[in-house]
Amino acid sequence: MTAALGRCLTTAFLARLADEGMGVAVVLAALARTGDAAQGAFVLTAWLLPHVATAPLTGALVGRVRRPAPLCGAALGCFALAIAALAALVGRAPTPLVLAVALAGGACGPVVSGGLSSLVAELTPEGRARDRAYAWDAAGYNAASLAGPALVALLAGAVSPGAALAALALSAGLAAPLAATLPLGRRAPARTTRLRADLLTGARVVWAVRPLRAVTSATVLSSFGLGALTTASVLFAEGFGAPGQAGALLTAFALGALLGSLAVPGTVEPGRLAGWSLLGLGLALAAAAWAPGLACALPLYALAGCCDGPLLTATLRLRAAHAPAHARAQVFTLGAGLKLTAASLGAAAVGLAAELPPPALLGAVALCQLAAAALHRALAGSAAPGGSRIGSEAWRTSAS
Repeated sequence: MTAALGRCLTTAFLARLADEGMGVAVVLAALARTGDAAQGAFVLTAWLLPHVATAPLTGALVGRVRRPAPLCGAALGCFALAIAALAALVGRAPTPLVLAVALAGGACGPVVSGGLSSLVAELTPEGRARDRAYAWDAAGYNAASLAGPALVALLAGAVSPGAALAALALSAGLAAPLAATLPLGRRAPARTTRLRADLLTGARVVWAVRPLRAVTSATVLSSFGLGALTTASVLFAEGFGAPGQAGALLTAFALGALLGSLAVPGTVEPGRLAGWSLLGLGLALAAAAWAPGLACALPLYALAGCCDGPLLTATLRLRAAHAPAHARAQVFTLGAGLKLTAASLGAAAVGLAAELPPPALLGAVALCQLAAAALHRALAGSAAPGGSRIGSEAWRTSAS
């Protein structure tokens, strides 16, 4: 691993640590200061909504500028300032002001969820080195999803939820100068097309290039199911009289994802890896839904996580390999935004269906993964060699 790549991955981990911890931190802060978690839920919604709405603009800007590092650094600086402001304002300031700050901070979210990953391709050559770099990026993402909530829980219990939010702001603040000084070099002169025309480029590329269309459609459906996993797991553990053990199930899933993303061999074709990962994820969760007890479900959750980790690695590799260079940032931010939207809808759907038997809810999550595997198979067809040349040629053909 080169020093430049190590700095990029460190930047991404610090920023994602902050982002992953926000969901727990704002709810705990609102609950501690007002006795009601409602404001925290509204703040979290305001934080997540712009991740989706601003993804095309963020991707277009990162793809157009000749020096993307300062732009990413500035976005992460605003991201950190918004978290710091929320640490002081949640539960104390008028709700409209708090929501406005959350919207402003969330608008920088696509840089964290997708923009930084798009830069990995500029720091590594095509081939095995880039594939391995995206495996490390996926591992960092999974590590942040595990460490962020754990850090918040630790600091909220030992000090206060406000201190937890301050720590998240510090993490994002450390990422900002690292991003601003990434040694990316200067790109070729900026594109001459209007920014408005570029806003839909990412969507056009995803639709035109078969591997991107397949993996994006499948992972959006998968994310809809996984968005329900937290609530379904709590209800599943409650069915055995131990709702607190849901944390152990989800931790096992996260640890499995981390180990899976590190262990995946770089020689496996990413399209095939994505399909098999979705299938394994669905089968493991289906088995967990039929588990006679939590002791049996725990290793099945870990196995499901071991399949989810390679899925993220495969998704990142496919985006990097098949997106034309000028649209790569948009493909990354758009894909991440769509997955986040689907996960939010999944979380809402399981709330509406919470009266169903818990095994049925967990089975529905598994069914989404199996359906996603079938969808990927149908859309991807037979894997074709050729790396990024496939994406570039398909895009040129569709655009001409």
